[in-house]
Amino acid sequence: MWLLVSLLLGLLLIYRWYRQSHRLENLSDKYVLITGCDTGFGNVLAKQLDKRGMKVIAACLTETGAEDLKRETSSRLQTITLDVSDSKSVSSAAQWVSRVVGDRGLWGLVNNAGIPGEMAPFGWLKKDDFLKVMDVNLMGMIDVTLTFLPLLRKAQGRIVNVSSIVGRLPLIPGGYNISKYGVEVFSDNLRRELNDFGVKVSIVEPGAFKTNTAMLPIVKKSVEDKWKMLPAETKQIYGEQYLKTYLNNMDLQVLTGSSRIYLVTNCMEHALTARYPWTRYSAGLDAKLYFIPLSYFPTFITDYLLSWNAPKPAQAMQ
Repeated sequence: MWLLVSLLLGLLLIYRWYRQSHRLENLSDKYVLITGCDTGFGNVLAKQLDKRGMKVIAACLTETGAEDLKRETSSRLQTITLDVSDSKSVSSAAQWVSRVVGDRGLWGLVNNAGIPGEMAPFGWLKKDDFLKVMDVNLMGMIDVTLTFLPLLRKAQGRIVNVSSIVGRLPLIPGGYNISKYGVEVFSDNLRRELNDFGVKVSIVEPGAFKTNTAMLPIVKKSVEDKWKMLPAETKQIYGEQYLKTYLNNMDLQVLTGSSRIYLVTNCMEHALTARYPWTRYSAGLDAKLYFIPLSYFPTFITDYLLSWNAPKPAQAMQ
């Protein structure tokens, strides 16, 4: 009995591997737009697809990011400055891209641009602290997708939305976690709608990766600034030790993150170039072996495993 089950499972895995190994032809004729290419996943993916011979349009937030990327890639790659949170910038970029791709349309859109936003505890935040990260990570992604949709329908292309493992589990306070949950819901609904148009939508859910460690001091400083502005009563409730432990945990999360960025960009490339792309891609062993299984656990177990080393308020410790 067990031998038969093992054999069937093995055949299923072989078939799955064989089916997913098929790649599309004429990739050199296909245009792909990637947002957030100044650093991190977007920057690495732009270089990776450029080496594969694809026509990459790399959208950077800054001119400096665009110029640096040009120096490190071939003449095939084109850059454009784009602020996904600015509808005028998105509209202008769409007009320019439309002229570049012409009647072929846009084969691929990788919604990668994102910011961490304020990551202080909820009790230290205000409504405005959530708006900026939501405007970039979720509403900006939606605006870019809807604006470029006619070009994607024309090519019957691919949309790759970069979510996160925090789109499954509430790991981080602030708007980042919420924005990634929104990415998941939007992507699932979008996929079902666009299936009839021949456009495929995939979600990439990275675990912890060292994409931009330079941002850590900035994020930590914003947490410290939030602490300084708290009323004396709130500081007393939380206590100085809470702040120290909270900041130490942020350091630990970065130190334990993987530096193998290609694990994420390979997922993105597969979603763009495979004949049968997956609906979801999980990148990183922590995502595959810990966080995704954990998302199916009973709530009391998940809560314990996610909060055992969390800082404790001074008032609660008395």
